[in-house]
Amino acid sequence: MSDMNLTSMMDCVWLLLITFIITFPMIENSIAVNLPKAKATAAVPQAKSLSITIDKEGRLFLADSIVTEEALAARLAEEHAATPDLTVMIRGDATVHYGKVVEVLKILHQIGITKMGIVTRDE
Repeated sequence: MSDMNLTSMMDCVWLLLITFIITFPMIENSIAVNLPKAKATAAVPQAKSLSITIDKEGRLFLADSIVTEEALAARLAEEHAATPDLTVMIRGDATVHYGKVVEVLKILHQIGITKMGIVTRDE
């Protein structure tokens, strides 16, 4: 009785695994921002989270899509209605004006989103 040789299939699976491991961090944070440094605390696991990015020009991104403040508020309201325990992570460039971050926080407060965090680099 002859057995099937699985070596080539295992090689393909191994290459796919390595490819996903390398490319996933680039997909997650595809908008380049210079995060401010801070002492990090332990991450709390979340059920569902969204990422808002503010680049050095002050442009807003929800996930990887550029949005206006009005569109951001509308999309966040939809997500919050569907997922009441929604967590929002804010990634702001270190050079962005503090007022822009406050505007985003005000939008979150008006919608009723209370679970939020600011992403920083470790010191």
